[in-house]
Amino acid sequence: MPQVAPDPEPLQVERGTAGVFNRMREVIINGDYHFNQRLPSERALADRFRVARGTVRAALRQLEQANLVRRKFGSGTFVTYNDRFNREDIAEETSPLELIETRLAIEPHIVKLAVANANHRGLRQLQEALTRVAAAQTDPNAFSTADEAFHLTLAHCSQNPLLIWMYQRINDIRAHSQWSERKNNILSEEKIAQYNRQHAQLVKLIMRRDMEGATRTMTDHLNLAKKDVLGSY
Repeated sequence: MPQVAPDPEPLQVERGTAGVFNRMREVIINGDYHFNQRLPSERALADRFRVARGTVRAALRQLEQANLVRRKFGSGTFVTYNDRFNREDIAEETSPLELIETRLAIEPHIVKLAVANANHRGLRQLQEALTRVAAAQTDPNAFSTADEAFHLTLAHCSQNPLLIWMYQRINDIRAHSQWSERKNNILSEEKIAQYNRQHAQLVKLIMRRDMEGATRTMTDHLNLAKKDVLGSY
């Protein structure tokens, strides 16, 4: 019988769906919640975080989209994240430039596969992810969380399980605490708006099945991020 995960600590600063999502993701990735453990009930999490059950339900839905948990009707929500490598070591060793270079090597190809393989459900989820990232216009933390989910949703559209797994590892590194200060230095409202214009253009081109245009937009998007990272040193 799967173990029931312990209650997470309540939120200290960030509240709402993003706050619950970020705290739950943190404890899952850090190993406080183990693979195949059942999470506390929605009611218990709502009491713990002092939020509405709808807020918890939305956060759990985002965790499921990020492939960190799975929800089984009538049984509860279970951890699916399984840390099979030393995330802390690789995150500490990876520089921001190396992270962007890795993304440049992988994500344009993910876009090509998304154009070729995305089904109606995947495209709908991509549009929903775009809506969430576009709504995070003024909050760097909320934008960063939504941006990670957007790019992971794009990886799911590729229909390639290995690329999805690889992008989950990239998001693990993006979520590491060492990026927090640099992220806040880069993500002004103007910069978030610029990134979101590129996100919107990318989704538009994928919906049109324009492989060349979508690939070029993703490359431009990541080259802009690379320029911003280099400028933050």
